[in-house]
Amino acid sequence: MERGMNKVVIVKKKTRLEELKARFNTIEQARFYIEHLGADFEDYLEEHKKYYEALEIVRFETDLFARVQEIDREYIANMIFGEKDIVIALGQDGLVANVMKYLNGQPLIGINPDPERWDGKLLFFKPEDMFNVLPAVIEGRFREKSVTMGMARTLDGQVLYAVNDIFVGINDHTSARYELTYRNEVENQNSSGIIVSTGLGMTGWHKSIMAQFRGMAKAFGLGELQENPYAWDKRELTFQVREPFPSVYTQADLVYGTLGEAETLKVISNMPEKGVIFSDGVLEDAIEFNSGMELNIGVADRAGRLVI
Repeated sequence: MERGMNKVVIVKKKTRLEELKARFNTIEQARFYIEHLGADFEDYLEEHKKYYEALEIVRFETDLFARVQEIDREYIANMIFGEKDIVIALGQDGLVANVMKYLNGQPLIGINPDPERWDGKLLFFKPEDMFNVLPAVIEGRFREKSVTMGMARTLDGQVLYAVNDIFVGINDHTSARYELTYRNEVENQNSSGIIVSTGLGMTGWHKSIMAQFRGMAKAFGLGELQENPYAWDKRELTFQVREPFPSVYTQADLVYGTLGEAETLKVISNMPEKGVIFSDGVLEDAIEFNSGMELNIGVADRAGRLVI
């Protein structure tokens, strides 16, 4: 295997300890703050230690087979990936999802740096697995899960991809005003925002909203609400409107629906300011969505490739 022909990008994230240090300038000041609150600072130190032990293993084993580039999560939006790059995400499930939405066909390997701390539903490997896994991925001898993504496209050409969900609303989660079009039906709505979820994202924000629906259905004696089974690779999205408010001018009938591969959800903003579109909980990558702006949301033209 020719090492120089292969490139692997390792995406890492700051530990809680590093975030505290950035906030308080020194470890000692961070320790004082945490222990003053009655929390265990040693847990932060142990988590940091295990993360960097895992990173060193991944660095060493990856360097045996490929040229290696490291990048922090905060810079991933500006990263230009090569068509044949292999990408490793070392962290929690959220890091895997955040990285995947910036890829276009590159295989992604999720590594769990601390299996005793994180369940890792998207983290199929431990650091020491890279010695066997990476050569197989380089040679194309691997199994993968296809992950359907969502895509939001504005009329002026801005595009945002999502692995879990897309949010449309106000950046401080107060009332959002917009016009919604779904399967030729149109409503003016006033709500806490719209959530559009992928199959993978159905266990996240979508599940939280559905828990409220199910609880209310039971309270009103309507029995158990059932949803169709979902899969990560199903070419379908599901949307929900949060807390829609009916009035003389606004309606609240189009509050839930599915979007097949050829369907889109059209939204026109009626918000003079603070309107946003963001995906997977990352507000830093948001698109402004203010008065008159038009948005179409549908199944993305690309899919994630998660090595399993």
